[in-house]
Amino acid sequence: MQEEDKAEGVIVVGAGPSGLSAAACLRKQSIPFIIIEREDCFASLWKKYSYDRLHLHLRKQFCQLPHKPFPPTFPSYVPKNQFLEYLDDYVSHFAIAPLYRRTVELAQYDDARRCWRVEARNGESGEVEKYCGRFLVVATGETSDPFVPAVEGLSSFPGKVIHSTKFKSGKEFKDEHVLVVGSGNSGMEIALDLVNHGAKTSILVRSPVHFLSRGMVSLGLFLLKYLSLSSVDLLMVILSTMVYGDVTKYGVRRPTEGPFSMKNNHGKYPIIDVGTYDKIKSHELKVLGAEIESVRGKDVLFKNGELHPFDSIVFCTGFKRSTNKWLKGDDYLLNDDGLPKPKYPSHWKGNNGLYCVGLSRRGFYGAAADAENIANDISFFMQQP
Repeated sequence: MQEEDKAEGVIVVGAGPSGLSAAACLRKQSIPFIIIEREDCFASLWKKYSYDRLHLHLRKQFCQLPHKPFPPTFPSYVPKNQFLEYLDDYVSHFAIAPLYRRTVELAQYDDARRCWRVEARNGESGEVEKYCGRFLVVATGETSDPFVPAVEGLSSFPGKVIHSTKFKSGKEFKDEHVLVVGSGNSGMEIALDLVNHGAKTSILVRSPVHFLSRGMVSLGLFLLKYLSLSSVDLLMVILSTMVYGDVTKYGVRRPTEGPFSMKNNHGKYPIIDVGTYDKIKSHELKVLGAEIESVRGKDVLFKNGELHPFDSIVFCTGFKRSTNKWLKGDDYLLNDDGLPKPKYPSHWKGNNGLYCVGLSRRGFYGAAADAENIANDISFFMQQP
């Protein structure tokens, strides 16, 4: 197929929830688009790379995609299987048909033709396909490329070493000594799942963290409509202290910055506790606070001099983005780490018809707002004489 045959109004890169949101909003306004996805399915992080017990951490009204709410029969905190059911219905409802197994290798604005030229390698044929579109939407997400830090001697470790995207259930680790590296929400919940399945679990918690219950987070999000950020943060810290007490007794430090300020300023979410803290208090889950120095066979040496043996290591160390490897000529919208340079709420729009969706570190709710803004902006532009 020739490049001219593949000209489209909008090229969306990524078919996760952010890309699907953008596609639905474009469809709603009858704007032509194609959506390119490197995996063999949409929402691959949820379908292929998430653990079994995963639930949406926020109430469903904060997690629904544009123009289609969750069914009223769904619980407030939607489990993974029902979220996938919802996404299947969403894709069908809006007739979204991604081009799968296309890995973008280059996206560059063509000044002469005033369009974005995109080259993507077809995973089936191995050929490079060429597309052009007046607009380009980067929807590859905050969680595109799993990141495992370099650790001296890690290759000598004889047990299982996996990223959180490869973890399914703690049942396969029963009776093992397991180290969880990383103390975000995924790390905390995976550690809980390991303990519940009989693994002797330790979690590395180097950064200060806020523990909040689901109810506290819901209350905080509600109050942010009426109160200042600093007032809500203060209330959350007071409630957290009342419920969880002195967390330092268990090797955990509380940040000096409030939980919602940290999310807005640094993209660091509070720990939405679903039972992990009780395991820490009961010492069923051991907290380690020192950085890893090196790995020596089964033994992990920490920088405080402690040495502990483990059978398996699960890295819950987050993700990187590789947008800078293929997006060329953009010196305004995205930084080298693939996150927006402009401050919220102007983060979603670049130059020459370039946009990004789902990169504001505000979850599904932020991605939905981005998608609406992008579709409205493109529609307005296309209506100009």
